[in-house]
Amino acid sequence: MPSHHHEKLFLQGAAGKLQALYQSGEAGKPAIVVCHPHPLYGGTMRNKVVYWIARAFEDQGFSVLRFNFRGVEQSEGVWDEGNGESEDVITALDYLRVKHPDSPLWLAGFSFGTYAGLRAAKQDARVERMFAIAPAVNLWSFDFMQGETRPLTVISGTADEIVPFEQVQSWIKSMPKHVDFHAIDGAGHFFPQHMNDMTDCLVIK
Repeated sequence: MPSHHHEKLFLQGAAGKLQALYQSGEAGKPAIVVCHPHPLYGGTMRNKVVYWIARAFEDQGFSVLRFNFRGVEQSEGVWDEGNGESEDVITALDYLRVKHPDSPLWLAGFSFGTYAGLRAAKQDARVERMFAIAPAVNLWSFDFMQGETRPLTVISGTADEIVPFEQVQSWIKSMPKHVDFHAIDGAGHFFPQHMNDMTDCLVIK
């Protein structure tokens, strides 16, 4: 299992500098951007769920970049209703592509981070695989994902108190059959008693 030595850095984004944490992985293994939950409700790259998502990928030898959306902690700019935040994701993807030109480029998001992340991935063909953890389908329209054919893993708790599980199920049913859907029985939005169950779903067989 790799050690965890996160490099603190700033990325130059469209609205200014974006604060980020980066860990380099093994050559040739995927490089993945991890997107945090809603900035106006305390979401940052240090969110516990985001940390464990990143940790799950780091433990597999992946290169991982998590960052703060514009206006969060030391990131410059202001909240932009998800539009500018999707631009921020592109900035993060650009960084990893330059850093790891020969690695598969992946993307993961938690809650609001799924919306901003998947919106960015939809317009960025470089992203080969996506992970949506507790996707906030009740708060944002994910219609842009219709017709998506790239591999997508969705993880949702059946007892999610913020995003009703039934709405996630309905979204999944509207998606192509290739979606890998993991329903974690009894898990809430932040997976307080089910963090290991959630991260187990991120282990690539």
